[in-house]
Amino acid sequence: MSTEKNISAAPAKREDVCSSKKGKLDLDSLRAQINEANEKSGPEYWRSLEELAGSPAFQEALHREFPKGASEWVDSVSRRGFLKVMGASMALAGMTGCVRLPLEPIVPYVRQPEDVIPGRPMFYATAMTLGGYASPLLVESHLGRPTKIEGNDQHPASLGGTDIFAQASILGLYDPDRSQSVMSMGDQRSWQGFLTAIRGPLSAQKALQGAGIRILTPTISSPTLADQLRNFLKIYPQAKWHVYEPVNRDNVLEGAKLAFGQPVEPRYDFEKADVIVSLDADFLYAGFPGNARYIRDFAKRRNPDGNMNRLYVIESTPTTTGAKADHRLPLRAGDVEFFADALWRLFTNNGGFPSGPTGPLGFYPALFTDLQTHHGSCVVIVGDHLPSAAHAVTHALNELLGNVGKTVSYTDPADANPINQIDSIKYLVADVNAGKVDLLVILGGNPAYDAPADLDFANVLKNGKIPLRVHLGLYQNETAELCQWHINQAHELEAWGDARAYDGTVSIIQPLIAPLYNGRSALEFVALLSGQTDATGYDLVRAYWQKQYSGADFEQFWRKALHDGWIEGTAFAPKTVAIKNTNFPDNTPIIGGNPGFELNIRRDPTIYDGQFSNNGWLQECPKPMTKLVWDNAILIGPKMAERLQIKVEDVVELELNGKKVTGPVWVQAGHPDNSVTITLGYGRKRAGRVGTAQGFDAYALRTTAAPWIATGLQIRKTGGTYKLASTQGYQTMDTPNGDRRPLVRETTLEEYRQEPNFAKEQGEEPAPGLTLYKPYPYKEEDYAWGMAIDLNSCVGCNNCMIACQSENNIAVVGKEQCVIGRHMHWIRVDAYYQGDRDNPKAFFQPVPCMQCENAPCEVVCPVGATNHSSEGLNDMVYNRCVGTRYCSNNCPYKVRRFNFLLFSDWETPQYKMMRNPDVSVRSRGVMEKCTYCVQRINEHKIDAETASVRDGKAIKVGDELQTACQQSCPAGAIIFGNINDPESKVSKLKAQSRNYSLLGELNTRPRTTYLAEVSNPNPELKG
Repeated sequence: MSTEKNISAAPAKREDVCSSKKGKLDLDSLRAQINEANEKSGPEYWRSLEELAGSPAFQEALHREFPKGASEWVDSVSRRGFLKVMGASMALAGMTGCVRLPLEPIVPYVRQPEDVIPGRPMFYATAMTLGGYASPLLVESHLGRPTKIEGNDQHPASLGGTDIFAQASILGLYDPDRSQSVMSMGDQRSWQGFLTAIRGPLSAQKALQGAGIRILTPTISSPTLADQLRNFLKIYPQAKWHVYEPVNRDNVLEGAKLAFGQPVEPRYDFEKADVIVSLDADFLYAGFPGNARYIRDFAKRRNPDGNMNRLYVIESTPTTTGAKADHRLPLRAGDVEFFADALWRLFTNNGGFPSGPTGPLGFYPALFTDLQTHHGSCVVIVGDHLPSAAHAVTHALNELLGNVGKTVSYTDPADANPINQIDSIKYLVADVNAGKVDLLVILGGNPAYDAPADLDFANVLKNGKIPLRVHLGLYQNETAELCQWHINQAHELEAWGDARAYDGTVSIIQPLIAPLYNGRSALEFVALLSGQTDATGYDLVRAYWQKQYSGADFEQFWRKALHDGWIEGTAFAPKTVAIKNTNFPDNTPIIGGNPGFELNIRRDPTIYDGQFSNNGWLQECPKPMTKLVWDNAILIGPKMAERLQIKVEDVVELELNGKKVTGPVWVQAGHPDNSVTITLGYGRKRAGRVGTAQGFDAYALRTTAAPWIATGLQIRKTGGTYKLASTQGYQTMDTPNGDRRPLVRETTLEEYRQEPNFAKEQGEEPAPGLTLYKPYPYKEEDYAWGMAIDLNSCVGCNNCMIACQSENNIAVVGKEQCVIGRHMHWIRVDAYYQGDRDNPKAFFQPVPCMQCENAPCEVVCPVGATNHSSEGLNDMVYNRCVGTRYCSNNCPYKVRRFNFLLFSDWETPQYKMMRNPDVSVRSRGVMEKCTYCVQRINEHKIDAETASVRDGKAIKVGDELQTACQQSCPAGAIIFGNINDPESKVSKLKAQSRNYSLLGELNTRPRTTYLAEVSNPNPELKG
């Protein structure tokens, strides 16, 4: 008899939560422990349910610096597996004094190139695209080798911010698993061989006007590429251009058509918004179009000393946007649409205040009044995955509230071919099955993996109905395997191009390096199809813009565009649109109306739709809320887990309309009841050595009819378990005896105005000079470096972690090492929860090295490997370190990282090009940590000293010096500088009343301090 148990949605029996994420505690026992902890006034802020319950396992972990077994390697098979993974895109390589490298002859310049100074990087403006939208970038290049990505601070679409995908793109460039040659039927061929093979089919199609040609592309915003494709369709007028990628904006455009009768995209000005209502829109995280600019504008209005905004978030799964909310309401995704519709009917006097699961007591009236009060200065924003009707309702709400033209505007879509992408790929499959397709050209993307499951696109390619299939891509992925020809594509850092940002501004994409594997760009490939076999990307882009430019001096225009990285005046002008349809469907709550659970499908926070599966930095970047690495999981809420007796890491089977997948469970605080969330991008079969066979494939449950939200999901327990790796439970700063340490300090805006010094009063710091050691006179030095982190601005995007990893050559260690607490990030972003486990308030806290003036690590190092500089930096001398780890044991902040193994790849030649030459790479047996980017400090000091000599006057380093984490932060939450300069930004922040030292009561005198968080709740809503 089968041991599987069929589970259907049932009424909740209890209000408590399931077991903790780390252990396998008994549910009844855990419930009792939580209740007892609450009665004893347990921890107010908690990171896991184990911590909240005070489990013995958690208490034991507090006594240990590392988990059990962290100092040993007990599994030889795991060791071999680790070495296999390390051969791919896992870590930077480098040299230290600990390992001898082979001596290689070098040849100096016979004549040094102009403007090239060895040791001095150069910066070039360019861009990368995600979902068709351009992210403007500045790329640091060392002697022709791009090594670091920064945001373009002059570009209006980002103001210098980036996201994790842009930061990690440098690793994608040097990935040795990228496609390195033209392939045909599994054999390596030449570009010339492909030219010969494609001529015949193209010639045959000319007589048919291209009736048998189909081109499938992802979302394209490139004006030049779009122009090429349209010219191709003029040559072959019966050919068809199809568009598909799994994370698309179909619902956005269809919602605009429903409301306005035309496809337009909304743009938001959060800097002008006093009240923001997010309907399942995670606009404060990477992947949302315009997120870098939106984060910056939102953070500007989180200043409690100014006109602070208020954020309401109604969401179907916990997100970083929900964590920053002043009021958060967890709902099933289907009920979010009902919430929007009910809000619309309230404002149009078509209904009273709803009640029940979508309208808790007092929420609707308070929100209704708040929006009315802020007529013309509020925003209602909706998630891309919600149905088109929800988007149409939101447009109507913004117009009714007077927001259009103030906080909301509408423009043409950035997408050059704004068609319904689900319909487009459906029509393509229909044509293939009807025998109408003779030549299919796939420009990027991976539809064999990520197309809706009901289309069975892989079998469509395999069934032989398409005589010739050609794929252009960065990897020989699942789609490339099923095509007769695969052409290796050039990376965006290797190719010329252009693309539009979310606001329409065109960025010029210029290469930083010649193609490593002689790849071709999409521009060059389409030019080939049109008969331009020798056209280069540079010629194509330049020629297109020469036709568009009507001025007198094109050369000046072109050089300015390349220098700035964007073309002035290309942003879309706002369009005047009006609501043409308010006859929206009468939605009703889903709860209780459909058997089974709701399935909520989302893009993954770190590997997106799967295109970043082979990027080790992103695989090991903790997901913001769960802190999971290297896997996706089946997310359920505490009530549901308790009711179904499902524990963390239990393997369950999900069944939807006959399709099944299995995966491990993660119980997430704040997740709605009777709902399941899974993320895309895992379960790859041909991703590369890093991404293949990681996690489970969520695309198997995704259909054309329900790409994001489905009902009728069934869950069966399989009886198995699967180990998940999460960084959340490690490097804890709590005390084993239960003493409270005010790590996160927060209050409400009302309380802050009454007691502005609350942050300092929550923790008592010893008086200066209270130490056994003679204090060093730092104030007498020219520089004393310090940092301030504004928790009110931080949105938990993890961008600082990837930027630090890229800047400082930090290794990736793999899942098995993460499980035992050996991850190497120099800065971590802790997530804390407070309150009801079904809907807690969340807080983010970035934690780098504190650079303590009274550093506990220094006094215990037996070899003096860690010591202090005259400018207040806690320095590491790697060649002295003998690996005692006393420093890490004595660090109360747990920010030191030890190389238990040789984690870095010392052999792969591509990684030798990627390293930052200003930072040494650590070897086995060495302790490492945040250095405040000392290499940048020294570079700016040298520049200041040189300028002082040149100009004959004293010049000091100012606020232009930025650490990697600071420069990448889209929120501007991290400020670094000279605290001996009272006019510096960091000094002014540290002088604010919200400034406090983390664990300052230990008298460590940390140079890194925090500005406490202040929320702005509606006085009419409590909690």
